[in-house]
Amino acid sequence: MLELFNWLSGSALAQTLTMSPRLYMFVNAAHILSIGILVGAIIPLDLRVLGFFRSVPLNIIGPFLSQTAMVGTALTVAFGVMLFSVRTKEYAANPAFLAKMALLALGVANALLFQVFAPWRQRPVQNCPTALVRVMAGLSLVTWISAVIAGRWIGFV
Repeated sequence: MLELFNWLSGSALAQTLTMSPRLYMFVNAAHILSIGILVGAIIPLDLRVLGFFRSVPLNIIGPFLSQTAMVGTALTVAFGVMLFSVRTKEYAANPAFLAKMALLALGVANALLFQVFAPWRQRPVQNCPTALVRVMAGLSLVTWISAVIAGRWIGFV
């Protein structure tokens, strides 16, 4: 793992971001906007699965919000790796960063599993998700909100 951190911190990407505060600022802003896309999609989806907004058909909003959350996650990870490359050893030793990474892994694993049980994939489409799917949505809600909190905590540890 140390070899990967050394390679990443010595990469052209890390050097460019280190030498260009403006570029670093734009990558940081893109990371935050990507988190907004992720959380802005996943919270309404989780709330709908948990029983809120019942007038909105799950088979219509579910696939759209799920795909939007996937795009947000991919962008968040891509920009996050760029930011990580600038201070690999610092971040790797930061308990808040480690908590964020664990929560990110849990959130992604839960989201991938959720795709298997997604109510809009069932035939006939279930507008009232099963108890398992509701538990997964609750776990998702707590996990992603906690990941955002852990991310903000990084700068204070």
